[in-house]
Amino acid sequence: MMISLTILNMQILSRLNEMPVIESVTLDHVVPEVFVGNGDGPLCERSDVWNTDLTLHRGRLYLISADSGTGKSSLCSYIYGNRTDYAGRIMFDSDDVRTFSPRKWSRLRQNAISILPQELRLFPELTAMENILIKNRLTGYCSVSRIVEMLDMLGVAGLADRRAAMMSVGQQQRVAVVRALCQPFDFLLLDEPVSHLDRRNNMIVSDLLADEASRRGAAIVATSVGNDIMIENTICLKL
Repeated sequence: MMISLTILNMQILSRLNEMPVIESVTLDHVVPEVFVGNGDGPLCERSDVWNTDLTLHRGRLYLISADSGTGKSSLCSYIYGNRTDYAGRIMFDSDDVRTFSPRKWSRLRQNAISILPQELRLFPELTAMENILIKNRLTGYCSVSRIVEMLDMLGVAGLADRRAAMMSVGQQQRVAVVRALCQPFDFLLLDEPVSHLDRRNNMIVSDLLADEASRRGAAIVATSVGNDIMIENTICLKL
């Protein structure tokens, strides 16, 4: 078993070394299809994102503020490749993402892009640690001690063995933050990552995310409808 795990870890490291770095994500006049031709032109005209030529660069921090219904979750899904119901083009460096095969998307999601969805998507019947380890076993990125350290930083280490269904939404949110960090990434997509946190916990989560992004030279793209992530030197955009 130990030999098999060693071989698996070597294979993971080999894949990581082969994966090119994503330096930029360009939104070339991207508009959700539901907005096209439905009288939502003025909405896009007020946006810094929709129907513009916008490039997000690795190593920078972006906060995208939005009103409900303006497509912030859609934006994260488009960049992550979960949805394609948009007009325009999304480019990773010079490559149109519509040309990517499922295998390439799988590699990108394992090695280059991480996401924290608004709905969190924790398995309610599993414990906090089990939810995190499901992902970490796919990537082999974090040691268990590092995972425990991050949980402790966020004040939920004592809940590691508690089922997600028995945790508050704010507690689940912090567990999901740790899970999102358990992989390599060039871009970290955060859809309302602190919406259920008070100011103190917002600051703690924000510090951890900023430190991790800085250490990896990665970009953070965070959305908000009011409770903004508290990271300094962010580039603020209006959706």
